Amino acid sequence: MKKTTFSIAMSLAAFALSANLKAQDTNADNHTITISVPEVALVDIEPAATKNITLGFTAPTEAGNPVIPNTSNTTLWLNYSSIKSVADPTRNVSVSVNAIIPGIDIQVTAAAATGSGGGTLGAAQLTLSATDQTIISGIGSAYTGNGANNGHNLTYALAAGSGPGGVAVYADLQAAATTVATVTYTISDN
Repeated sequence: MKKTTFSIAMSLAAFALSANLKAQDTNADNHTITISVPEVALVDIEPAATKNITLGFTAPTEAGNPVIPNTSNTTLWLNYSSIKSVADPTRNVSVSVNAIIPGIDIQVTAAAATGSGGGTLGAAQLTLSATDQTIISGIGSAYTGNGANNGHNLTYALAAGSGPGGVAVYADLQAAATTVATVTYTISDN
């Protein structure tokens, strides 16, 4: 009888153990994946190797005429990458110049974005000043693509003072062999 009781007890224990093991598996299961997306705010001017440009004026050949600005420059491209935050859903790119040249308006236009980028790309003509001005607005999570022919094509032009939309005064013009001004672009939250 002891042998039979032991066998029955072992059978019940084995049955209970096997029932417990089968109860752990079901027809569905899951696990978690933790995902991290960094906030990004990067800007640069392309092509990097030749981003310094020269602009100037041509002297008149007839008395009574003003100096004439040389042709505009369209060789530079503004590229940016942006991953917005929850707190700040859009970004702007602002532009300023470190040196105001008496009698001269430096104008910059950012064309609509083109190239291989994607997302919410935010563009405008401005007369540069020492104060930051928004040139591109409404940037969400986006990227313009890298290099020339991607992003916003920048057009730089000079105007002697008192031109349409200008702030400089022609009477302030002074002859100068070269004057260097640094233009700075900054991407920031609204």
